Amino acid sequence: MEIVLASPRGYCAGVDRAIDVVTIALDLYGPPVYVRHEIVHNRHVVEALRAKGAIFVDELAGVPLGSTLVFSAHGVAPQVRAEAQARGLKPIDATCPLVTKVHLEALRFAKAGYQIALIGHAGHAEVEGTMGEAPDAMMLVQSVDDVARLAVKDPDRLAYLTQTTLSVDETTAIIAALKARFPNVRGPGREDICYATTNRQAAVKQLASECDLVLVVGSPTSSNSSRLREVAEQTGAEAHLIESVDDVDAKWLLGKRAVGVTAGASTPEHLVRGLVTWLTAQGGGPTRDLEVVKEEMFFHLPSDLSKDLEASGRADDLLSASGRTLRTR
Repeated sequence: MEIVLASPRGYCAGVDRAIDVVTIALDLYGPPVYVRHEIVHNRHVVEALRAKGAIFVDELAGVPLGSTLVFSAHGVAPQVRAEAQARGLKPIDATCPLVTKVHLEALRFAKAGYQIALIGHAGHAEVEGTMGEAPDAMMLVQSVDDVARLAVKDPDRLAYLTQTTLSVDETTAIIAALKARFPNVRGPGREDICYATTNRQAAVKQLASECDLVLVVGSPTSSNSSRLREVAEQTGAEAHLIESVDDVDAKWLLGKRAVGVTAGASTPEHLVRGLVTWLTAQGGGPTRDLEVVKEEMFFHLPSDLSKDLEASGRADDLLSASGRTLRTR
């Protein structure tokens, strides 16, 4: 049974940055550091940061006045920022810059008088944050069927945006339905589905075409991880979403010629390696990499955190583990 590793897989630039933000904040300011929502959707990452002194909260009411507060990679609504300011908290914004892009687009369309169809999943933290930018103008669209039910004031003043972690194929179908019903609908200048989501879905499509079983390492609460399992299944492979090797049923391997392994954008690589070690112990091998796209994206630390690091005189020591350097301009 061959083992095939998809590339790219695992951490994207936004997740890598967000985790570094919390880790560096803990080292710089000392624990506790409060984090609004899970910093990324992965239980293993959250538990590791909690062990270092991070406290994860869904509401700010219990956060002591003056505390350091990190906004998660998914972004927050303006009301959350205002509440943090009112409570005298020290905010550090770890929102992925590609999510911030969608927020800015929402503001631009709303100020221009457009209604906005936001394509995304109800209850997802990213969707809640984006809709909070222009709640009176936003309408959530989760499927092609939702497009037919949209109540639009002026078909010529309608725009659409998307959550960054959706299925590329499914989103394409929804956008096509919007354009068919509303020919003058406007979209973002560049697509909102992020590079990492697009690249990982392209990689898992190729992986699933070469393997009869695909294991996606990721959290069930992670949108991009769930989409990877769906894409693999739609491509024709048996596919399972697992949080770690502990979730694998050995029966899945019976009669399989090749097992493909990938991971969601918030999954640490050590979980993938643990799975590969176990598969090898089950008689799997050889192992090969399947590189579909090479990624080189990098996001700098938030400016406020960078300034505090520079002022501390300990920047080199605190940044050494992450491999980052300061950008103060």
